[in-house]
Amino acid sequence: MCFSTEVAPNDSTLIHIAAALLIGPDGRTLLVRKRGTTAFMQPGGKIEPHELPVHALARELEEELGLDIDPAQAVYLGHFSAPAANEPGFVVHAELFQLSIDPDVTPQAEIEEVIWIDPATDGGVSLAPLTRDLILPFYRASLTAIA
Repeated sequence: MCFSTEVAPNDSTLIHIAAALLIGPDGRTLLVRKRGTTAFMQPGGKIEPHELPVHALARELEEELGLDIDPAQAVYLGHFSAPAANEPGFVVHAELFQLSIDPDVTPQAEIEEVIWIDPATDGGVSLAPLTRDLILPFYRASLTAIA
């Protein structure tokens, strides 16, 4: 499944990442804000040339939040693309995975802040385009499809 805002990047402006839709027991989702930035986004990060996306996700979640996940528990949701929040002129291509976790996480490395938000809202904070325009609407739609 592929979801994208209208972007037509060239290869030199692409950032390939693995990202997590982390869901807590109450249905809220976890977002992170990197140090020196204003927009909240899904945790995750760049996929190294030798890595599978799910392994990059496991590495990034451990580095950013101290989460030790089993990659086999990550449910692949699809490919999502949008303008990058912190790199003007770049486009983020995200392989998105969903995981259910306990709400106890600790920001580490470049992560300044973590928040849990109700997916029905924007949490009253600035959101990265990928999160605001694609991932949260996708999550909301999945909740209404189940209901």
